[in-house]
Amino acid sequence: MAGGWSRDGAVQDQIDSSVEDAVAAARSRLRDGVSLLHCEECGEVIPEARRIAVPGVRLCLHCQNEIDSSQGKQHLFNRRGSKDSQLR
Repeated sequence: MAGGWSRDGAVQDQIDSSVEDAVAAARSRLRDGVSLLHCEECGEVIPEARRIAVPGVRLCLHCQNEIDSSQGKQHLFNRRGSKDSQLR
């Protein structure tokens, strides 16, 4: 159900477009090419199964997990910037 001047399905089209953009951005960040045999960070051997599953892999699983967890902590939602907190 659309309201005003928008056509039926316009909201879903906008959602679909946002999802497609997010998927394209995520795919552009993926590496491809030849995987390394040893981790760039610690020098440990990268298992063959990981090299096959993730083309262009450069880090062992342990080092990749540490990087992923440290990046996740930096992108937390700031509730103080929400509209509700500004109304108080």
